[in-house]
Amino acid sequence: MLTVDFDRFPVEPGERILDMGCGGGRHAFALYRQGADVVALDMDEKELKDVADMFEAMAAEGEVPAGATATTVRGNAYSLPFEDNSFDKIIAAEVMEHLPEDTLAMAELTRVLKPGGIIAVSVPRWLPEKVCWALSDDYHEVEGGHVRIYRGDLLKDRLTRTGLELIGDHHAHGLHAPYWWLKCAVGVDNDSNPLVKAYHRILVWDMMSAPKLTRIAERSLNPIIGKSYVVYLRKPLVREHAAA
Repeated sequence: MLTVDFDRFPVEPGERILDMGCGGGRHAFALYRQGADVVALDMDEKELKDVADMFEAMAAEGEVPAGATATTVRGNAYSLPFEDNSFDKIIAAEVMEHLPEDTLAMAELTRVLKPGGIIAVSVPRWLPEKVCWALSDDYHEVEGGHVRIYRGDLLKDRLTRTGLELIGDHHAHGLHAPYWWLKCAVGVDNDSNPLVKAYHRILVWDMMSAPKLTRIAERSLNPIIGKSYVVYLRKPLVREHAAA
């Protein structure tokens, strides 16, 4: 399940792309399949091992174009272990809501992005997230959990203050918001609830089959209750000052 729209975030073979806070690797795998040179960064060593194993399996099965590379790096969002202007593009999907010092992480992402490069940042959308917090303390009051709820204007303001320029935004995963409301209502760890199990089967069927009916339903729901809010920004090109 991808949150970033690759029509808005086009990937060219050979581009060096950072997936910051890669988690299970969903975006990193998609980037690798498109021929990018992927760097998947996270703090969780176990997740990084699983991602690295998947990279190896994808290469062995011939799922990636010749010349594409993929590596994992354990690193801190507040002090990225890369030189300035290191990446053509960056994805930071569902990460910022976990970081107490989000503006520091945003500044670091801007630092390592090349001039002219594009970054995609996604966070839980304000209204669906507000409902989840109201229904369940366990949803967010856990170690490493969500520390804030973003309004769209707040996210855009903090990112553009680093020097980035907004180029687009959208909402995603409209079918997933009711699922999380249901989980919060019955208990976020209660996966045996019959309604939760039934809804989960629908979501898995949708992700595996992408039937026309659910694709139309999600497109209709995204502007209203899309679970994620995604913004796309560009780092301005360096302007050379004309000689006096």
